[in-house]
Amino acid sequence: MRRARRAAGRLEPPEGLRRGVGSPALFGIVQCFVAASIYFALGLVAERAQALTWLVFLAASAFFVVLVLSYVEGASLHQERGGATVIARYAFNELWSFVAGWAICLDYVILVAITAFAAGDYAMVFWAPLGDGLPETAFATLIIGAIAWANVRGGGPRRYDRLAFMVFGDLALQLLVVLLGLLLLLRPEMFTAPASLGGIPSASDFLFAVTLAVVAFSGLDASSGLAGQVRIGRRGLRRLIAVRFAAAIVPLVGIGLVAGSALPLRELDREGGLVERPMLGIADAFEPAWFAEPLRYVIALSAIGILVVACNAAMLGLSRLGYSLAVNRQIPSSLGRLHPRYATPSVVIAIGAGLALVLLIPNDIDFLAGLYAFGATVSFTLVHLSILVLRRREPTRDRPFRVPLNVRWHGTDWPLPTVFGLVISAAALVIVIVLHDGARVLGLAWMVFGVTLYVGYRLSDGKPLLARVSVPEERLTHRSDPEAEYGSILVPVFGTPLDDDIMQTAGRLAAEEGEDEGEGGAVIEALWVFEVPMALPLEARLAPDELARARRALSRAKEVGEEYTGVEVATATVRARRAGEAIVHEARRRGVEAIVLAAEEPTPVRGGAALGGKEGLHDTFVGATTTYVVNKAPCRVILTAPAARNVVEPPSGQPGDGSSRRRGRSALGARRPAVRGAGVRRVRPPRRGADPDSPSR
Repeated sequence: MRRARRAAGRLEPPEGLRRGVGSPALFGIVQCFVAASIYFALGLVAERAQALTWLVFLAASAFFVVLVLSYVEGASLHQERGGATVIARYAFNELWSFVAGWAICLDYVILVAITAFAAGDYAMVFWAPLGDGLPETAFATLIIGAIAWANVRGGGPRRYDRLAFMVFGDLALQLLVVLLGLLLLLRPEMFTAPASLGGIPSASDFLFAVTLAVVAFSGLDASSGLAGQVRIGRRGLRRLIAVRFAAAIVPLVGIGLVAGSALPLRELDREGGLVERPMLGIADAFEPAWFAEPLRYVIALSAIGILVVACNAAMLGLSRLGYSLAVNRQIPSSLGRLHPRYATPSVVIAIGAGLALVLLIPNDIDFLAGLYAFGATVSFTLVHLSILVLRRREPTRDRPFRVPLNVRWHGTDWPLPTVFGLVISAAALVIVIVLHDGARVLGLAWMVFGVTLYVGYRLSDGKPLLARVSVPEERLTHRSDPEAEYGSILVPVFGTPLDDDIMQTAGRLAAEEGEDEGEGGAVIEALWVFEVPMALPLEARLAPDELARARRALSRAKEVGEEYTGVEVATATVRARRAGEAIVHEARRRGVEAIVLAAEEPTPVRGGAALGGKEGLHDTFVGATTTYVVNKAPCRVILTAPAARNVVEPPSGQPGDGSSRRRGRSALGARRPAVRGAGVRRVRPPRRGADPDSPSR
């Protein structure tokens, strides 16, 4: 049990990320994929774009800017693990969340294959047979096998340190190549007479080359998946975005300019090998030979290192995303099963490695890049569209970052960069489907298979197709805990001291408590209901103090709930005419397994507020709202008992006995018991035909 508990932590973010080194981690993940893509995608782009290679990378960089802005707003809006899947979940539903996640899974598998394949192309500098044929395939297979085993065993914070060191070193090398290339190799004909350096691409070749360039942006979803785990302030977030733009755009456009001047564009073909290893061709263009030859070895060594790191990062992203899909019951839970010793998603890793090995068989990097572009454009289109939908659906929700350049129309601020990104990504998706046979056949087949798997699994398990349903982690670790039986819990909060009590009750039901109990894995969804009077439209502008009160209450609920080990708290706001109807609707839409409500101490004065009695938590919350929820809820309802005057102090060391416990007192000023089940009454939905007013309820 100790081994399983210790290993399970490997799925959690390293403590270093929690303590504030989030910016280097996020930067390193994105830059890792950008750097790796230069080593293998540059040749593919140059082959199609010829002398306009730099212009392709410039256009791709403009798309990268708007894509980063959309990802950052989405990740800061709902700070949960999952990247595009989380953004699409809150904008649409679970089905579209799965579509985004399934497309990204395809990209991760392709990246594992393509980076391992490209590493052999650069390793041929040290041993020529590694650049072609069976030795190249064997070398790529060895890399994939080693990466898969390393991810099964898991890792700690040091892997992020190694990633950062290698990424910064490779970035320095690429900037050096750009600087020297612009000084020594750049030819003015690049701008004045590009046809003299190479052919002018057709419109279809140019557009398809732009779609191939998006391979560089695959790290955005992996870094976005760390949202909620990385501590970074608003200023740090803006600094990170600015550095991110410079670190990606300068190498991409700069090396595009150098490649157009240095590479023999008219003779660029696969037989020469420059398409697979274009950076070696740039090194060979430098003079004298005593400088070019060492540079060739340095570039090859750096390329191998960064490609292996990118391969590992892609496998890590696949394992995390696959585990998230399994936890949310979007793929069969058996696929997300954790290793009994290392507590890592070994089944997902094994399947991903196997598929990557299959993709090596064609020995065609152009085929892999085109297939990758399909998955990337699907997910990027959904991200942009989701941001626009969330602007309409959640206009008042706190956004640590907002996409700039907004136009107000029909009461909503529409971000123009996101609109531009949506149009471009949707057009790129159409281009890939039309111009690339592999993407059209295998890409669409992958998506059809995934949706069929999702629908079949949900229906066979009796789960709704569009609502969120979670599975507790212990079901994926061969461990059981009868107390922690809820995969997702809905907790309505109302900005009162009793909120701490109900969050602690939900936390105890989800978290570990005692040496003999397993790890918790539930998601607590804290919900604030804005009750809008019938005299006002449902979209009416809310008072600033009411918005501030809701933000404080949800922030407080997240703080209290996440004191419990392994518990993740998501927050949301909804507008409704009646709180009870909103709670039941959200419980059904999200597919939660339990609702936790606070029951207030009955007033000692009969006659209610009219005769001096105490009002409910939120107008009719205690009476009609609670009755409605108990009778209409699609899941189990748990009522916490009123605060008692004589309370047993919680044992030292229990979750929740920290600062939130000291500040979080009940309405009567007494602390709630920390013992599981104390003051908790579980209420099941009424039986068909039963009297809803029966006292036994």
